[in-house]
Amino acid sequence: MPTASRPTAPHFEHRTEPGPILGIATASPRLSWTVPTASDGWRQRTYEIEIERAHGLDRFEVASSEQVLVPWPGTPLTSRESARVRVRVADDVYSDWSEWATVEGGLFDPADWRGSFVTPTAIGGLDDPAPLLLSTMNVTGRIISARLYATALGSYQATINGQAISDQVLAPGWTSYTHRLRYHVYDVSHLVVPGMNELAFTLGNGWYRGRLGFEGRRAIYGDRLALLAQLEVTLADGAVLVHGTDDSWRAVSSGVIADDLYDGQLTDLRIEPRAGRFHPVESVHYPLEQLVAAEGPVVRPIHEVPALKVWASPGGRTLVDFGQNVVGWVRIRTTGLAAGATVTVRHAEVLENGELGVRPLRTAKATDTYVMSGTLHQVVEPAFTLHGFRYAEVTGVPNLTAADLTAIVIGSDLRRTGWFESSNTLLDRLHENVVWSMRGNFIDLPTDCPQRDERLGWTGDAQVFAPTASYLFDTNGLLSSWLADLAADQWPDGSVPYVVPDVIGAGSPPSPAAAWGDASTIVPWTIFERSGDAGILERQYPSMRAWVDCIAAAAGDRHVWDRGFQFGDWLDPAAPPDDPARAMTDPALVATAYLARSAQVLAAAAAQLGYRDDQAEYAQLAEATRAAFCRRFCTGDGRMESDSPTAYSLAIVWELFADEGQRAEAGRRLADLVRASGFRISTGFVGTPVICDALSLTGHAHVAHRLLLQTGCPSWLYPVTMGATSIWERWDSMLPDGTINPGEMTSFNHFALGAVADWMHRSVAGLAATAPGYRRIRIQPVPPADLDFASTTHLTPYGEARVAWRRRDGRVLVTAHVPVGAEAMVVLPDGSHPFSVSHGDHEWTVDVETEGGALTTIRDLVDHAPVWSVLLRELGAEDIGLDSEPKVARRLLPFFDAPVAELAQALAPEGATLAETRARVREIASRLTAIEPDRSAVLEGTLG
Repeated sequence: MPTASRPTAPHFEHRTEPGPILGIATASPRLSWTVPTASDGWRQRTYEIEIERAHGLDRFEVASSEQVLVPWPGTPLTSRESARVRVRVADDVYSDWSEWATVEGGLFDPADWRGSFVTPTAIGGLDDPAPLLLSTMNVTGRIISARLYATALGSYQATINGQAISDQVLAPGWTSYTHRLRYHVYDVSHLVVPGMNELAFTLGNGWYRGRLGFEGRRAIYGDRLALLAQLEVTLADGAVLVHGTDDSWRAVSSGVIADDLYDGQLTDLRIEPRAGRFHPVESVHYPLEQLVAAEGPVVRPIHEVPALKVWASPGGRTLVDFGQNVVGWVRIRTTGLAAGATVTVRHAEVLENGELGVRPLRTAKATDTYVMSGTLHQVVEPAFTLHGFRYAEVTGVPNLTAADLTAIVIGSDLRRTGWFESSNTLLDRLHENVVWSMRGNFIDLPTDCPQRDERLGWTGDAQVFAPTASYLFDTNGLLSSWLADLAADQWPDGSVPYVVPDVIGAGSPPSPAAAWGDASTIVPWTIFERSGDAGILERQYPSMRAWVDCIAAAAGDRHVWDRGFQFGDWLDPAAPPDDPARAMTDPALVATAYLARSAQVLAAAAAQLGYRDDQAEYAQLAEATRAAFCRRFCTGDGRMESDSPTAYSLAIVWELFADEGQRAEAGRRLADLVRASGFRISTGFVGTPVICDALSLTGHAHVAHRLLLQTGCPSWLYPVTMGATSIWERWDSMLPDGTINPGEMTSFNHFALGAVADWMHRSVAGLAATAPGYRRIRIQPVPPADLDFASTTHLTPYGEARVAWRRRDGRVLVTAHVPVGAEAMVVLPDGSHPFSVSHGDHEWTVDVETEGGALTTIRDLVDHAPVWSVLLRELGAEDIGLDSEPKVARRLLPFFDAPVAELAQALAPEGATLAETRARVREIASRLTAIEPDRSAVLEGTLG
């Protein structure tokens, strides 16, 4: 009889932090669990849930195979109510019960808040020191538990009786404050004591009042900081004592003299706030109905990176290298500094000419300063700022050593869910760089970069990276919250801001921009595909529909979107440094392709939600747009008006061609364009996420592999060869000579171009979802010729899935693990027919053809990596004007179909006779045969 292990303790909605889940946002939280192991043939047919509450124990039995986001079976929670939940599952016989998991309701009714927002009077102004708000609460009786509910207009650091309430930083985070303000709940039972208790909150400017955007604007949301806090203490006799913010609180200036997310923090450690002059507070209005509970994890310190090296720069400055581009701040340990001594820390991502490379920061000062108190041993770090940096410049600390310095890495505390490994160390470092850039830019919401005067929630960046993000980390709660802000900031006409929360809008709807506004449709669909959460589609559906209606109106009856501003294929490497939108691909082509794609997604979402009329309407719109796309931008044989890799890639992956013949020809042309670039990347933000898929889907995976593993500039691996430890904004953010790209906009920590990692997981390693939430998985590795092994692991909603392959004795060994509750379709690298497997461990060994065959055409020669590399080396030694791979490849493009015998004619330099060129190429051919002795007759006969 099939059996299963006991399931994991259930988790609630998308809250995955350990321990009790406090302040859940919904009264009926959905439940998810995994079944770690089960015998062959087992499948869940029934589950049973027990919910233990104050009134007793309820048990619910449900006949269902579902185990991801299943409905709450009991009566809804009330505000503050706590419940313990456990689950067991059965095929024929029930498993053991899971461990208990605890959930506690948030404050579901505005009336649950007893206090009001308070703001200091006389102090705490825009250019004043950060205010400290204080109050006391007298507790009489035996304490059972204590909860602190808090939020602020600004950011806060809180203590009770001098002890930090948590390690959370920059609370309450960043939402669209005019529509939504997040609050958090803290278990402070261990901090509250019988008798008098002091509550203290220091308020920083944060995103609410600090500088935001590249126009130097401050206090965009308001110029007065304010606090809302409520401490609730439950006593043994059942009484609940409540102490909230009101006019009994007092305020005093703290030692944080200035704080800003871009510019840094100035702290005077000599100041003892409680010895200062106290001022009253007064109430300010904020609509309590706009308060929302957290959906995802908090921002907190997640890593500590010790300094690697301290040295003197050419200019005599003390520099520090932490070895990794991170986001956070520097913690310094000092000894023996006199009172009034000043310590300053400047931050930068790179060095240029031996000094901090600060030009990419633009106007952001990224500087923390401390005025020392005279304490013998002191550890200093900021609290109300963050910086993107690998290097720091420190002044004011004599005899500084690496042991004195630690980089404190902060970020949303996302659960890691995806890994990748291969036999290529550069490729592994690329993947690790993607992970680090995601860590550094998922600070409460997905931002573009962490260092300059920007750090905004650009919708285009999030849209292209969402699939990769959803694989590497559990982003469901964070992205769900961000999408709520997107819908809140969306204009009545359906247009979507370029950044969310929108702090750069000019008070009128923006011109709709493809790829950026399409985050409103594609990101919710990505969450649904990767997590199985249909609820996100239902919640976001009005926003999704409004966007598609908006851009359909922009395209008009012709269904060609060729009007208005567009970012286009932003940062196409062919674009000049000062004009990143001047790409090879027609912006109208990009926009029309995205209209078709968003209409496709909306029709699929309508089908999932059962909106049949909408499904038909938007499927018809998608088809009409596809047909218009073909008429306007394609020729009958599959060529594109914009003869660019991005144009072909979008049309292939989103199935915009009229027939398979066009698509196949487009794939051939795309592959030739990649060859003609010398296997350098030629795509920007829009084309980069799809180009490798387009090549793979049309039978040119080997070309995608060459593109992925290229190390010349521009390429994914070029930054790795330059020492990058995160993903760059531009393909050449740093030039080969070590100087910074001359463009005004350059970042060394920008995740968008790392979107290729999603294809690496799905194709190079071979693990992909084919049904929402990975209920069905595709195992289909496509091993690159230059790799000996690759593997990936993903924590799916059903549990851990793994795929790995390794070359062994001329064959390929594929191993896989399918989690319980899922099934997999397997396509092995030998091209055998697909077959299905259920949960458990699996292993297959297959024969795979190695690279070979006759070098018949010049295309064959280019595709044969060993021969091609030697040809390039030998040509580089010849004075015929072909001193780089792209130059050779571009010269050969018109001859790809020609016999190899015409290589000399193809390479003939201007002014040279064919005989002269043939003689030189014949000499090269003789050297080529040395690396291919089995093909000497072919090479000598055709290249001569």
